[in-house]
Amino acid sequence: MRLGIDIGGTKTAAVAIGEDGELSDQVRMPTGFGADQVVATALRTVERMSELAGVPATAFASIGIGIPGAVDSRTGRVRHAVNLGLEGLDLGVRISDRLGVDVRVENDVKAAALGAHHLLGIADGIRAHSMAYLNLGTGLAAGIVLDGVLLRGGHGVAGEIGHIPVDPVGEPCGCGQRGCLETVASGSALARMWPTEHPLPARDLFDRAAAGEPAALEVRERFLTGVADAVRLLVLTTDVDDVVIGGGLAALGGDLLEGVRGILERWGRSSAFLASLDLPHRVQVIPNGFPAAAVGAALIGGPAWQRS
Repeated sequence: MRLGIDIGGTKTAAVAIGEDGELSDQVRMPTGFGADQVVATALRTVERMSELAGVPATAFASIGIGIPGAVDSRTGRVRHAVNLGLEGLDLGVRISDRLGVDVRVENDVKAAALGAHHLLGIADGIRAHSMAYLNLGTGLAAGIVLDGVLLRGGHGVAGEIGHIPVDPVGEPCGCGQRGCLETVASGSALARMWPTEHPLPARDLFDRAAAGEPAALEVRERFLTGVADAVRLLVLTTDVDDVVIGGGLAALGGDLLEGVRGILERWGRSSAFLASLDLPHRVQVIPNGFPAAAVGAALIGGPAWQRS
């Protein structure tokens, strides 16, 4: 069994994958803040998964961890993760030393890309499938799997398309640029464009747009156009077979998928080139509740991914 842990800003999830590829029950618990608490959270998660599996931690063939922020996947060092209060944490080494098990660490979006790739492989039986995982959360980023291999890039920033400027006079971005894709197609973008006290701002926006509210229609169109831009960008730069949308905003489900496909279809009607790429049929939304990052983290620990 291989154990995968997804350490998020507020919660941590874990799942184990057996030799047959089947997933165990998922474990969830709160994430601590700061280096020592993050390490303690990971150790508690391993302990709980060990209890459920009825085996000691050393029985896991490997342990993989997905975590937000800048990660050196070769050393397991988290260079920084602002939302977790981390700067220079040797997470892989600390967990490995405590448990005596090989531990690998990867950025959470890249881990989720592997998880989504695994899901597609189960669905269509193609293991060397090329796809991009478009994460729509507080920010926007992508993980890319080409011919079965995770694309990290020379400096680990492959897929950071949220910081590609698309509007030179647009909103300032947290990265220091202006008009980045993330400023129109992300949870933070929706919070700015659609301020509301509703507990689910994106759902509130889409429901009001469906009811014909003009302001909601305008914001929804801008958001969906940004997501469609991201899909087009990923296909044009990597020519992946599929773009799988995940992250918190993927909970919009069919409303999100239909909206993005509608814009891509409209673009195709005015561009024979885009029409030839069949963009609408390349995009899909990950099933609600599928633990992509935890599944991908488990796969990171496997030998097939150590060569990627």
